[in-house]
Amino acid sequence: MTTDGPACHAIDLVFSNRAERDRQYNARASVENYEACVQEYADLSKFARRQCVGVYDLKYGLGHAERLDLFPAPQANGLSPLLIFIHGGYWRAQTKENSALMAKVFTDAGIAVATLEYPLLPMATLGETVRAVRSALAWLHQKAAMFGIDAKRIYASGSSAGGHLAGMLMAPNWQSEYGLPADVVKGGLGLSGLYDIQPLCDTHVNDWLRLYPEQARRLSPMFQLPEKHTQLILAVGGKETQGFRNQTAAYQAVCESQGVRVTRVRDQNCNHFNLLCELAREDSELTLATVAMINGD
Repeated sequence: MTTDGPACHAIDLVFSNRAERDRQYNARASVENYEACVQEYADLSKFARRQCVGVYDLKYGLGHAERLDLFPAPQANGLSPLLIFIHGGYWRAQTKENSALMAKVFTDAGIAVATLEYPLLPMATLGETVRAVRSALAWLHQKAAMFGIDAKRIYASGSSAGGHLAGMLMAPNWQSEYGLPADVVKGGLGLSGLYDIQPLCDTHVNDWLRLYPEQARRLSPMFQLPEKHTQLILAVGGKETQGFRNQTAAYQAVCESQGVRVTRVRDQNCNHFNLLCELAREDSELTLATVAMINGD
């Protein structure tokens, strides 16, 4: 067990041996048809992009991958809140273009959506990727009024590796370096996130992660918890491996032990990939909880 704190001692993130860790943290192998899952992302995102007003490929940095798509909320009265979404793909795959599936539902609810692209591993390091998404947040905060966004109501979300990166946006003690207020992120949504990445250093994932455990610890949200003012929604698919379920359970436990308010959305039927598709449904429990958090209900 790599996670500190009494709240997490009973939650196993390491498992018995290398082969078992590889199995527990192999998301693609946990579903029968990974390509079909990715195609569902693409189809739902294509539909949403057709239905929404969008501003595409806004550059928040100098690198080619440092781009985002922004979907304003045209029916919002005054400035609208913003939900940032960061795609998964184990930091090495997927795209923002296939990650806009929630845009129609949330803009209809008066919430703008930004989907981020970021430098992928192994061409980039994970530290560089974290820096990039923080730069994207800083850019969005600075340009908020230009796009009808309330800079005081920004929320971060992500799935799998994107959940990790959203967690790093909610981590403390970095915001001043980017000229941001400490509470720039008011809340977050983590889907099947990886919150302690130390166990991955002894799995197949380290083929592209390329980290030693002490480096991984510094880049793990588990050890850089959100401030108490931050609201947090966590979910993991009921059909996911124990490894991913334990990552969410451990992060929830340690956040709650530090006074962070956590809402856990329980699921029995989703796998690692189609859990995200719940955000394309306006009546899903996940969507309703997220909209309620952002609206302060």
